[in-house]
Amino acid sequence: MRTQGSIFSNIPPVTKNLIIINFIVWLAMMLSPRIASLFTDYGALHFFKASDFNPAQLLTYMFMHSTTDFAHILFNMFTLFMFGITLERVLGSPRYLFYYISCGIGAAVVQELVWAFTWQDIFVKPLANMNGITFDMARQAIDSAVAEGMELPFLNQLITVGASGAIYGVLLAFGMIFPNMPLYIMFIPVPIKAKWMVIGYGAIELLIGLSHATDGVAHFAHLGGMIFGFIMILIWKKQGVIHGNRF
Repeated sequence: MRTQGSIFSNIPPVTKNLIIINFIVWLAMMLSPRIASLFTDYGALHFFKASDFNPAQLLTYMFMHSTTDFAHILFNMFTLFMFGITLERVLGSPRYLFYYISCGIGAAVVQELVWAFTWQDIFVKPLANMNGITFDMARQAIDSAVAEGMELPFLNQLITVGASGAIYGVLLAFGMIFPNMPLYIMFIPVPIKAKWMVIGYGAIELLIGLSHATDGVAHFAHLGGMIFGFIMILIWKKQGVIHGNRF
C-alpha cells in the first residue's frame, strides 16, 4: 500500500532547504544575542565603504532576517513556499538555485549603489545638527575625511538583511512564466493575473523607494532582485530554456 508523504516532504529540494536554512539561522539569532551580533557583524550586508564590509556578505545577508519582526521571515518564507515550488519544477533545481542566488546578489548590488548615492545625505544632516554647523560645512568635513582615507564608523550603520530581493525575483519569474495565472491576494476579493500582481508590486516598491520612506525596508533591493530576474528570464526565453508562457 502506497501512502502519501507530508506536505513538507513533497517540496522540491532547493526550496525546502532554503526554507530550512533561513529558519535555522533566524532561530539561532533569536535564541542567542551573541550569535545574532556575530552574524550581523560578519554576515549582514554592509555598505562597501564601511569597515565591516566583506564581499561574502553579498551572499550571506539573504539567509538572515530581523529577529524583532517575525513578519519579515514569515512573509519571505511563505512566498517562497507558494511560488518557489512551481518555479523550481519548471526551471529544474540547479537552474532555480542559480536564479535565486543571482537575484539575491543582484539585489545586494543595487542596494550598494543606492547607498553610494545617498549615504552622505543620510548622515550629513544629523552630523550638522549634532555639531551646530551648516549642512554644507558638514558635507565638506565628510568629503575631506573620505579624501584623507579616514575611517568613518557611522557607515557601519548601513545594514540590510533578508531574502526579500531573491523572493521578489521569484515573484517576477512566476509572473513572466505564468502571466495569466489567476491569483488571490489578501484583502482583494477577486483574482488578479500574475503579471499584474508583479507589475503592482514593482510599482509600489519604486514609489515607496523614491519617496525616501524611513520604514527600514530596502525597497530598491527588492527592485534589484526583480531587475536581475527579468534579465535572466528574458535570456532563458530567447535561448529556449523556457518555452513561451505556461498559462
